[in-house]
Formats: sequence, C-alpha cells, structure tokens
Amino acid sequence: MGVKECYFPIFVSRAALEREKDHIADFAPEVAWVTKSGESELAEPIAVRPTSETVMYPAYAKWIQSYRDLPIRLNQWNNVVRWEFKHPQPFLRTREFLWQEGHTAFATQAEATEEVLQILELYAQVYTDLLAIPVVRGRKTEKEKFAGGDFTTTVEAFISASGRAIQGATSHHLGQNFSKMFDIVYEHPETKEKEYVYQNSWGITTRTIGVMIMVHADNQGLVLPPRVACIQAIIVPCGITANTTDEERKTLYDNCKELEAELVKAGVRCEGDYRDNYSPGWKYNHWELKGVPIRVELGFKDLKNKQFVAVRRDTGDKITVKREAATGDIQALLETIHASMLKKAEKDLADHLKVTKKWDQFTELLEAKNIIMAPFCGETPCEDKIKADSARDDGEAEPGAPAMGAKSLCIPFEQPAPIEANDKCVHPACGRKAKFYTLFGRSY
Repeated sequence: MGVKECYFPIFVSRAALEREKDHIADFAPEVAWVTKSGESELAEPIAVRPTSETVMYPAYAKWIQSYRDLPIRLNQWNNVVRWEFKHPQPFLRTREFLWQEGHTAFATQAEATEEVLQILELYAQVYTDLLAIPVVRGRKTEKEKFAGGDFTTTVEAFISASGRAIQGATSHHLGQNFSKMFDIVYEHPETKEKEYVYQNSWGITTRTIGVMIMVHADNQGLVLPPRVACIQAIIVPCGITANTTDEERKTLYDNCKELEAELVKAGVRCEGDYRDNYSPGWKYNHWELKGVPIRVELGFKDLKNKQFVAVRRDTGDKITVKREAATGDIQALLETIHASMLKKAEKDLADHLKVTKKWDQFTELLEAKNIIMAPFCGETPCEDKIKADSARDDGEAEPGAPAMGAKSLCIPFEQPAPIEANDKCVHPACGRKAKFYTLFGRSY
C-alpha cells in the first residue's frame, strides 16, 4: 500500500502533549510522567507516549509543503504506556502494550476515507485469516469514537465464555482536526492556496493475543490457531522402556528427526521433543498446555507399519498418517484445523448475536450473555441511559463484568434490517426515531 516504516521517540514534552487538549483528555488520567533524572527534579515533566500524534505531527508540518509531498503514509511498531490503575488484565488492558500505529496524510478527504476502510479490512483479516476469529465491522458512535477524530471504524470480537465483546482494532479518520492544530498544509496546485491535509490514524495491539486465548482456549490450556503458532507440529517419540536397547532408541530418534526435517522443508514449523527425562505422557500434557495444533506420536509399531499418529489439539481427534504422505497430510490438517476453529467461533458469535426492538427483551438477552443489535437514535445522553438502565444493581462490579450495563460497541456496516418509519430508539424513555441498528453489549 506504500506505507513506510518509521520510528519516533517515546518521550513527549508537556507543551507538545497539551497542544491538543481535547484529544489528550481521553488519555490524561493514564499519562505516565517522568519527573526526575536520578535525584534531580526535571525542569519540565516529560510524558511517556500514550499515542504518537503529538510526537509525529510537528514533523509532518515541516515535511509537507507542496501537493507533491502527499500522501505521507508512515507506520511504526512500538510500545505505548497508559497507566491503567483500576483493572489491569494481561494482554487486554495493560499499562504498557505493543502495537503498530499508522499515521497518514492526504490531499483529499476521499483518499483518506478510502484508506480508513482498507486498513479496517486488513485488521478484520488478521482476526479471521490468522487467528480464526470472526469479527463485526462497524463505526463507533459519537460517544465512543476517538477524541479528536471525525469518525472511528472498529472490528469487534465476542468472547462466549463471559458473554462479553472486545474491541479488536480501530481505524480513525481524523479529518482536518490535527492538521489545523499542527498547521499541516500544502499548496494547492491550481489555486496556489494553502490547504489543510486530511489525516488518518490506525492501530492493532497485543490485545489480539488475549482475544485469541479467550476465544479458543479450553480447560487443558491454550489452543493456538495453526497460522500463528510458533510450533505447528511437535513430534514425541513413544514406546521407549527400560528394556529398549540403545540401537532401538537411536533408530526411533533418527526416524523422528528425519520426519521433522521433511516437515520443516515443506514449510511446517515443526520440532521434536527428544528430552529423555520426561515420559511421553508428561510431554503430551506439556504441549497441550502450550496449544501446539498437532502432536505427532511415533513409536516402534508405527516404524514397522510406516505410519504415525497425528493428534489434533482443537478436538483431540487421532489420525493415522502414512509415512510417505506425511508432508501433504500434515499441511492439509493444519488448514482443516484453522477452518474448524473459525467455524466453531463463527457459530459462537452467531448464536449470541441477537436482534430486538424491545427494551425488556434487550435486558433479558444481555443477562443471557448475548450481544444485541437494537434500533438506536445515536444520541449520547440516550447511550448513557441505556448503559445505566441495563446494569444489574448488585453492588460493585469490575468494568464489563456481569453486573455492568450494555455499552455501544459499533454501528455495524452490515445492518440486520432497514430502519422502518415507525422504528423508535430501543430505550423506552427516549421516544426519538431510530437512525440505525447499533450493536450493544458488555465489553472488556
């Protein structure tokens, strides 16, 4: 797509950060400040970046002079710090996380809005094609959009174990909000007038790992989607006893290593577990916990029969594979596992994605661990009411936990039905005409 890689500093001066008060208001409570160098107080505190707009855009203002300098499309892979005090959770909401953040500038709004959706589609593909997780694509409400942006698009995933949704990744159209603030202008080729650029920013984070774990894992541990598993197949030699001769052991290990080399050559990320201080049973358990998609069991009987047993981590199914068909069968099995994991997650999402126009049904469906599409007026005060009035009043609950109310997740691009003339907002006290179906649910 012509996006170039770059890197900007982690530290931001207070002056740069506070230049954009509205945008930073969202992060203000979570900004980490460096106030000392050793024992000396700094003359001015320095912020650790919560996001990089204020670090990068002064440079954009210098680099962009003419329309010939556009578009600028930069991406950096980096860490950011948001000092979350109340409820840090590994991968989902952490004080430091890793992400990529793309920051782009265009001459026209049409080019910028086209890119927003292209990037969102790439994020959706990360979830479906790599992590075997279905997502709902949509646009955030005015209340939930990125502060300082014109609009925010999102992919939302669903965790059936808790009945909660989770934001997967976002792509924002910033309009000219930041270009006006940082004076990022170019000279129009015809009018020779100074024009403000149109900008986007977009990011996907290490939260993907948390989502993947929660969607696929089971009581035995991780279940890794094959396309992202570091080890796709683990070979475990079996059948060695106290009576096994050194020669027999060597023959078995050599065969395992041959098979490992064949699979690696065919592009399968494969390793063998040749540790002799652990039993095969212990190793099975260990690699199940680690989520390796395929376990290959190879023993003396298998050597005789020129075969081995492949065990699927996602279902536990055992398949006997002929030795000469090893590479083709294992590659095909990895694809089958991916498709099977995606299908299971899609069924989970479909079974828990409900549509209703009635408030009493809305609250019942929420209690039954569903996410709900309902007609909505789009007004922020009404959104606050929906969240407050759908909460269960049973004491203090952590954000997103079972007693919490439903928040808006997105306005899905794929609407369940057209809004009809007499469709009112789902909240009974609202009375306004609905503008669109909005996806609501408890969220991480």
